[in-house]
Amino acid sequence: MNWSELQNLDLSEVGDWPVPIKTGAVILVCAAVLAAGVWFDAREQMTVLESAQKKEIEIKEEYEIKQHKAANLEDYKEQMVEMERDFGTMLRQLPSKTEVAELLVDISQAGLSNGLEFELFKPEREKPIEFYAELPIKIVVKGSYHEFGKFVSDVVALPRIVTLQDISIKKKDDKSKELTMNATATTYRYFEEESEEGDAGG
Repeated sequence: MNWSELQNLDLSEVGDWPVPIKTGAVILVCAAVLAAGVWFDAREQMTVLESAQKKEIEIKEEYEIKQHKAANLEDYKEQMVEMERDFGTMLRQLPSKTEVAELLVDISQAGLSNGLEFELFKPEREKPIEFYAELPIKIVVKGSYHEFGKFVSDVVALPRIVTLQDISIKKKDDKSKELTMNATATTYRYFEEESEEGDAGG
């Protein structure tokens, strides 16, 4: 059968087509149906497969993180104990309400013992912050750089936590050698002290 005969085949008379042509046509139709089924079904399965692969990667990463935590659990526990111990040490460095007055005397004494002259020593109002309170103290002192340095060193060395902030040093005037230092000394008080004292009194 030549090409012109193939072109003259009538689709309405499929039954009269030669056997080889009918066989070839059936094979082509089956192949097309199979290809279409594979295409649409495989595409959906590929989407499901990609999603499963991503999920597998996420699960593996989550497993590795949990495995790492489990392997280092004892180290984490030791770190927690150490952190709690350090936190307790820091809390003990915060003065109770009754110790604040003594701390103010210590700060003042640190300045006087280093030859400083106080122009201002003014405790401000407490500022509550979560479980503790800040007590800022405005300080203005006169002296030399060397005296200021020793004063700051002595304040930092106090057994209770005191920070010095907003420090500024300037000359009184161009002719004078005397220096003036403005600063804010801040100490901290732990609120737990009050509740413990209240429980003890009750």
